[in-house]
Amino acid sequence: MSMRTTPPYRAEHVGSLLRPKRLLEARAAHQAGSLSGEQLRIEEDAAIRDAIALQQEVGLESITDGELRRASWHMDFVYEIGGVERTETNLLSRFHNDEGDIEFTPSKAEVLDKLTLDHTIFGDAFEFLAANTAKGTPKLTIPSPSMVHYRGGRAAIDATVYPEMDAFWADLAAVYAQEIRRLADIGCTYLQLDDTCFAYLNDPTERAAFDARGESGDDQHLSYIRTFNEAVKGRPSEITIGTHMCRGNFRSSWVAQGGYDYVAEPLFTELDVDAFFMEYDDERSGGFEPLRFVPKGKLIVLGLLTSKKPALESGDELKRRIEEAVRYIDIDQLCLSPQCGFSSTYEGNSLTMDEQRAKLALVVQTAEEVWGGD
Repeated sequence: MSMRTTPPYRAEHVGSLLRPKRLLEARAAHQAGSLSGEQLRIEEDAAIRDAIALQQEVGLESITDGELRRASWHMDFVYEIGGVERTETNLLSRFHNDEGDIEFTPSKAEVLDKLTLDHTIFGDAFEFLAANTAKGTPKLTIPSPSMVHYRGGRAAIDATVYPEMDAFWADLAAVYAQEIRRLADIGCTYLQLDDTCFAYLNDPTERAAFDARGESGDDQHLSYIRTFNEAVKGRPSEITIGTHMCRGNFRSSWVAQGGYDYVAEPLFTELDVDAFFMEYDDERSGGFEPLRFVPKGKLIVLGLLTSKKPALESGDELKRRIEEAVRYIDIDQLCLSPQCGFSSTYEGNSLTMDEQRAKLALVVQTAEEVWGGD
């Protein structure tokens, strides 16, 4: 066992970070028309430099911009794909927490023309991150191809544009392949494609929702795996690809539940990624048994700390759970992180900045204790 010198590192985090109060105020002022886009950009730049410093100070080696320029972890990207339109209709997602339910109602994205890519999405954001990261590896997070389809499904894809779904999947994969090449061209060597779909589809309720809208919930994950693989097939050899899977993360709340058992074997044996970031912070995530399907050479980042609640985990308990996972996978194939980002949308989860820092620092400390000695 040893610490790793290439991504994923033994101590990782998923990507998004809490927005500082000043940035939230600046975004609100911009939306109200009292702050220019240029002034908002200055505030974002300052907040991102602080986020980089935070990650470096706690000892993380993969550095993100905290997704601080985004309102949403995925929709800001999806709306930038040519052929996708942001509509006036809102989608409804119901999230759950210990106190009850809350609703998330983002604008619906519809595919109204052929999918294309005319610019590098988040390219400017990555270049700023890289230019300001003197220590560590800049990591960019983007939503996976599945996220363009999952919420709206076939009904959100104009049948006159794509009468056959095979053409849609092919164009979607081609857009992502082009995006990945463009990102590599500007120096991105660590890319994480975030995907709630693979985790959601373990939940029978989510599969039933697909069936209810006339699509097959039982094998939808197989279509997503094929499209994902086409998207990354021609990636440059120097780029590390990971995928993060969770069951929903909005204001400390969640959507789906259930272990990874339903999708595990095809997911781990067929999906062409270097690392899987997995949610494992509570009983909703199931056990570690599905990890028995992970091939040699693939890495699992165990999301054992919750980003949804402020209480700090016990280092001894984290190490005990790593030992549990080792019953099914070699410890040298494991890394550690929080289970999800701290702020998948700009509102963020119910933690303070200090509590966020403490969790990130505990990830680094625990990783050093588990993997630091030869």
